[in-house]
Amino acid sequence: MINIGIIGAGNISGTHARAAQEIDGVGIAAIYGFNQEKARLLGQQYDAEVYTEFDAFLEHRPLDLVAIGSPSGLHAKEGMAAARHGLHVLVEKPIDINLTSADALIAECERAGVKLGVFFQDRTAPDLGRLKQLIDSGVLGRPVLVSAQVKWYRSPEYYSGSRWRGTLGLDGGGALINQGVHTVDLLLWLMGDIARVQAKAITGLHQIDVEDTVVATLEFKSGAVGTLEAATSAYPGYPRRLELTGSEGTIIVEGDHIIRADLHTPLDNLPLSKPDDSQIRASSPVVADVTGHRTILEDFIRAIETNSRPLCDGREGRRSLALVEAIYQSSRLGQAVELS
Repeated sequence: MINIGIIGAGNISGTHARAAQEIDGVGIAAIYGFNQEKARLLGQQYDAEVYTEFDAFLEHRPLDLVAIGSPSGLHAKEGMAAARHGLHVLVEKPIDINLTSADALIAECERAGVKLGVFFQDRTAPDLGRLKQLIDSGVLGRPVLVSAQVKWYRSPEYYSGSRWRGTLGLDGGGALINQGVHTVDLLLWLMGDIARVQAKAITGLHQIDVEDTVVATLEFKSGAVGTLEAATSAYPGYPRRLELTGSEGTIIVEGDHIIRADLHTPLDNLPLSKPDDSQIRASSPVVADVTGHRTILEDFIRAIETNSRPLCDGREGRRSLALVEAIYQSSRLGQAVELS
């Protein structure tokens, strides 16, 4: 039996608990959350012991790993404490809200000899995994042009009803670091590292202290160029869209599905999906399907058991945060920023 502790009691922690419950041989042993009433209800639902003191939670046994779904600005602090208690750490995206904290978490987990992983579950979507294989095999040829759009919508209540969303101290930013970071991770995973960014972030709609709209131009180390748009201001919210062009053609993704592949050498065995007109992710933070989270959790447990590398470990999770930081810096300075 693998025993999991849930840190956090909000929407995403409920997702982590649902995902864990679907895995044979996994039990939810303990829950800690800032909101004690939510934590109590979650504990009742999964028959788990609920703690109001964080140190007492970390000392619960048996306990093998923690799934962290607390506000982003607490990820590193809580993950480091868990590592010092010998617990493996699987943290919700982003790994934290700044690279200093992320690096401290990575170092602490390495020092403690525990695994560190990040919930970037879009990597587990079947079509996106297939796309990764196609790109790595050279089907697109030399990368030329990339377009990524995360034109989502969140209601004013999404921010006003939360103590941490849309705050610099606990969210680290707005639409980019919270909603757009999944797509940032995909761009790096699929198309490789980025050398230079130029960006502009604005607060166009919501009454928050951080951005709800950002546009960035990207120069990849491969020589390709691209654009990234991320927003929670685009009513009513539209499916995420990726357009990837190489010297051999273009592949288009909506949501998590390949909807078009225009290649000089057509692929006969590539099933295409219909355009995704669903607005579930685009307009709501609620995760209806926990398949991706379950797959990430299963992969992380396998990494523990086999002493292998998780699908998205701490250093992989750091890459997206580094790009997010560069985009924010570019917007603040009003000039291009180089990435190391």
